[in-house]
Amino acid sequence: MSVVFRRGKLIRLKTKVKIGDAGYKRWEKGIVKKKMNIKDEAFPGGGHIVLLGAGASIASSILDREKNGKKLPSMNDLPMVIPMDDLLSLVPKNLYSDNFEVLYSNLYKEDPNNPILQEMNDRVYDYFASLSLPDKPTIYDYMVMALRFKDTIVTFNWDPFLYQAWCRNKGHGSKPMIRFLHGNVAIGYDEEDLKSGPAGSFRKDNMHYLKPTPLLYPTGEKNYEEDPFIKREWKRLREALHDETTWRLTIFGYSAPRSDAAAIKLMNDAWGTPDKRNIEQIEMIDIRPEEEVKRSWDNFIHSHHYDYCTNYFQSSLARCPRRTNESYFLRCFPCTPEEAFHEECPIPEGGFATFEEMWEWHQDLIDIENNTNANPF
Repeated sequence: MSVVFRRGKLIRLKTKVKIGDAGYKRWEKGIVKKKMNIKDEAFPGGGHIVLLGAGASIASSILDREKNGKKLPSMNDLPMVIPMDDLLSLVPKNLYSDNFEVLYSNLYKEDPNNPILQEMNDRVYDYFASLSLPDKPTIYDYMVMALRFKDTIVTFNWDPFLYQAWCRNKGHGSKPMIRFLHGNVAIGYDEEDLKSGPAGSFRKDNMHYLKPTPLLYPTGEKNYEEDPFIKREWKRLREALHDETTWRLTIFGYSAPRSDAAAIKLMNDAWGTPDKRNIEQIEMIDIRPEEEVKRSWDNFIHSHHYDYCTNYFQSSLARCPRRTNESYFLRCFPCTPEEAFHEECPIPEGGFATFEEMWEWHQDLIDIENNTNANPF
């Protein structure tokens, strides 16, 4: 009997069978004919962290346009999407740059209370607060449905897409934790106990006001300790990264810019060195060339333990929704050839036309989780 623990947590209990070369040869020759589908396996342990950058929201809005047809800006084209020509014309020549991050950082270093900055901040906040997901399933909905209570989605993005997707899919299976590392226009928090909810609303239990979270703008050195909400979000991310039962880390559309150097160091310190994380798998979803993307995350990757793809539907989240860790674990530590060569359970090509169709498709996976006590809640 194989009992698998990591950091004192039971991950798996199953009869151990050595496969060996003979087992693989039997599989190749077709002697082992039974195929296992990963959807039928659900473990209570293991964790998957998904880290989102601007590329994730841009990819989602390209596939399914923002509800009102608005464009999702990256930091590079932000001044072109959000009208700022009048403000840019006021920037002193010695502080001006075609690179918005550099320009903003220069202004901030010169005077953090510069009225130009304050007006830029207000316009950025108002624009992102006006965004909405379309009334149909999107990549964000697929992502929220693809993960479970033991998983975490963390975002550097200011847009409300992650929170909107999490809310409108609530009640359909267990949901991942969601964290907002640079603040978010959708999220507010109670200053007494830091519980969060819709920004600007009032809690039902005590009528406390949920103060909008501040947005961390592209200054040269961001302060992750100043605001209590952002400080807590980073603390919880570090705990999740450090947890040895976290097996998978997916980075979706995040370029690790130089202005986020402190953030990368915080995450790297929590994750540990590649030699210490020699089982875990890193996954990168990015349209940049593979080698360029890999260089950004070399300090996280052990040897060949990484996957690279250019769109969401090629990722583990789309190929094995709600079973990303089970699939990885069985390929790495199989007890039988069937486990090693299991079938995946990808979402349909092209996604889903309606929420009802998406929820119905995922229900079989959720029922198996509930029937095998893979969800403790």
